[in-house]
Amino acid sequence: MNDRAPQPVDRQLPTEESRDLLALVREIAQREIRPVAAEGEDAGTFPRAIFTLLSEAGLLGLPYAGEYGGGEQPYEVYLQVLEELAAARLTVGLGVSVHSLSCHGLAGYGTEEQRKAHLPAMLGGGLLGAYCLSEPASGSDAASLTTKAVRDGDDWIITGTKAWITHGGVADFYTVLARTGGEGPKGITAFLVPGDAEGLTAAVPEKKMGMKGSPTAQLHFDGVRVPDTRRIGEEGQGFTIALAALDAGRLGIAACAIGVAQAALDEALTYALDRKQFGHPIADFQGLRFMLADMATKIEAGRALYLAAARLRDAGKPFSRQAAMAKLFCTDAAMAVTTDAVQVLGGYGYTADFPVERLMREAKVLQIVEGTNQIQRMVIARHLAGPESR
Repeated sequence: MNDRAPQPVDRQLPTEESRDLLALVREIAQREIRPVAAEGEDAGTFPRAIFTLLSEAGLLGLPYAGEYGGGEQPYEVYLQVLEELAAARLTVGLGVSVHSLSCHGLAGYGTEEQRKAHLPAMLGGGLLGAYCLSEPASGSDAASLTTKAVRDGDDWIITGTKAWITHGGVADFYTVLARTGGEGPKGITAFLVPGDAEGLTAAVPEKKMGMKGSPTAQLHFDGVRVPDTRRIGEEGQGFTIALAALDAGRLGIAACAIGVAQAALDEALTYALDRKQFGHPIADFQGLRFMLADMATKIEAGRALYLAAARLRDAGKPFSRQAAMAKLFCTDAAMAVTTDAVQVLGGYGYTADFPVERLMREAKVLQIVEGTNQIQRMVIARHLAGPESR
């Protein structure tokens, strides 16, 4: 290998424990995830065994309290773990982020009894979660969701359809937002629904341009009965819970985006150093050197942005605006960097023999999930200028 080949990211981590943690994550990624990523994505196979391994290693509950089985790591550490996993295979990195998102409501708004009853299995017991907010007719306008939960004694009966659910059909539990009251955000309540609940079925997974190993499917709730003990928070508090989870989840998407971008840069740099034209490595040509420099700069800027937002969250300070900025910038950067990586490899970049074409296809979805980048701009503008006057 060329002695100027890419080296692991030089991370600024707060403790020796966190440095050991990242070393473990890199080892798992290099040994278990990266070598089979392309094959798994081509075949569309969901890597459930990898998630079981990550659970056994304590990596599915990193940002949550140790008393419930979590890793008690600050968000600035957890997000860098996501970045490393996503660089190896986005299906895994994004899957861990979605699982963490699905635990957020119970961890933050559940009763002590609920936390003790459910969180240990969710965080470290081999279970995998999913988050059910979007519907076929309510994506960006999530407050208009129509899935209903009707009280029946000590139970709730949930009826409706959720859409674009990552891990749909394979998750062990779902955090579900359903309408229990009138129209608008104040009529929404959150529930923890078991994956094997009677009346809950998954449609055939969507056929996607990327992340083919990660099932994305509609979920149909046909009179699913859930006891009131699985209601998360107060009645009507669901939309508040959802927004809080999405703020944290957007940082997860930002970290995954930088992981994908870093993987693309590493591939492009390795190729540019090894590939010779006109008697020189193509990395010697100024036009290409400038492309690589711009790619690296976007990645460093994105990483700094998501870590700054994470440190605000860790300090207990407001971070919603910064989370939206990080999601917006990092995912746009990932799309730009992966596109440039394909260009660096030329014709080879357009073939499946090299991973950059897959990384480019995967980067696109990150500009869409957990709030499109147009929605992120709306969020940022509202923080700056207040609500729209219309």
